[in-house]
Amino acid sequence: MNSKYLGALAMLLMFFNNTHISAHHAFSAEFDQQKRVKVSGTVSEFKWTNPHAWLYIETKAQNGSVVRWSFELGSPAGLGARCWTKTDLKVGDPVTVEGYGAKDGSNTANATWITLPSGGMLYAGFQETPGAPAKFCAKQP
Repeated sequence: MNSKYLGALAMLLMFFNNTHISAHHAFSAEFDQQKRVKVSGTVSEFKWTNPHAWLYIETKAQNGSVVRWSFELGSPAGLGARCWTKTDLKVGDPVTVEGYGAKDGSNTANATWITLPSGGMLYAGFQETPGAPAKFCAKQP
């Protein structure tokens, strides 16, 4: 093969690689960057799964009924790079979750910051989440 064909092949591979990456994390297709949510409640389930972990919490509506929220988190590998472990959240833990609400108006959001029962905070979004810190590896305070 000559260098002309190798160059074309390299450009083609780069195009498909970038297309796959951007298609996987379609934040703007599901979540509204202008729709910030902050929900306090109790952990009812925490799934440490690929491609994204999920956190489910229950809170009370004004009328006293239980409202369940679903929060999409980053991948387990991405969360691990930000000092998360799969045992950081347990059923029954009180938490506050901040994030971006779903465009469809459901009780679903892309999580950004989670305040742990200890008062510490962990970043929970994925790298493409608006406002994501480059690295945040500390359970503050």
